[in-house]
Amino acid sequence: MDLLSVVGVVVAFAAILGGNFLEGGHMSTLLNGPAALIVIGGTFGAAALQTPQPIFVRALKMFKLVFKAPQHQFEEELNKIVMWANIARREGLLGLEKVVNNEMSPFAKKGLQLLVDGNEPAQIKMVMEVDLISRERAEHEAANVYDAMGGYAPTIGIIGAVLGLIHVMGNLADPSMLGTGIAVAFVATIYGVGFANLLLLPVANKLRAYSRHETQIREMFIEGLLSIAEGEIPRSINEKLKGFFAVS
Repeated sequence: MDLLSVVGVVVAFAAILGGNFLEGGHMSTLLNGPAALIVIGGTFGAAALQTPQPIFVRALKMFKLVFKAPQHQFEEELNKIVMWANIARREGLLGLEKVVNNEMSPFAKKGLQLLVDGNEPAQIKMVMEVDLISRERAEHEAANVYDAMGGYAPTIGIIGAVLGLIHVMGNLADPSMLGTGIAVAFVATIYGVGFANLLLLPVANKLRAYSRHETQIREMFIEGLLSIAEGEIPRSINEKLKGFFAVS
């Protein structure tokens, strides 16, 4: 669990609701079903229209990563690469064949298989870098979906506000209908701006941060595999790969 994401969401919404309470407002004034339907439904609909289905589905699946810390930790992955180097030094590259079958990461497993199959370092590097670029592009495309929704939400909120005002103007003769229309007008704007700036845009940036972390891990894997292929000693590999995460 990524506690910082949870704290961020709680603090952001608590600040808005707390400020509203201190100004004498009530929670009920911010709860409006029609406004929520307009903003949330319109935002998701617009994003779905502009985004190819595979990218949209990937973006929805990646949302959980905002609240779930990355599984790949630097120390664990570095120790794994050094272990591979020790096996290769003792048993040769074919000794890594048993490691391939137990490796859970598809990216690392692919690199190990290339190594075991006796490919030249240049070939391994080319294949793995193509894979790395493809994965990074896919993750950034998913983050861009939330960026797009963050751009649409405030505008959809304004549409909701205009609809509320139209409702008000059409019922000027009936004072009992004015309150509902005005509430939708103002609350829809709050929902649009709040939805974008308190959730969607931060989610997009968090997913990009996750992608950068994963890309560093993958780059470290590539460099580690190339070092093993070139016969470097485990200690040298360990010291070199520490440079990928030199800033603590």
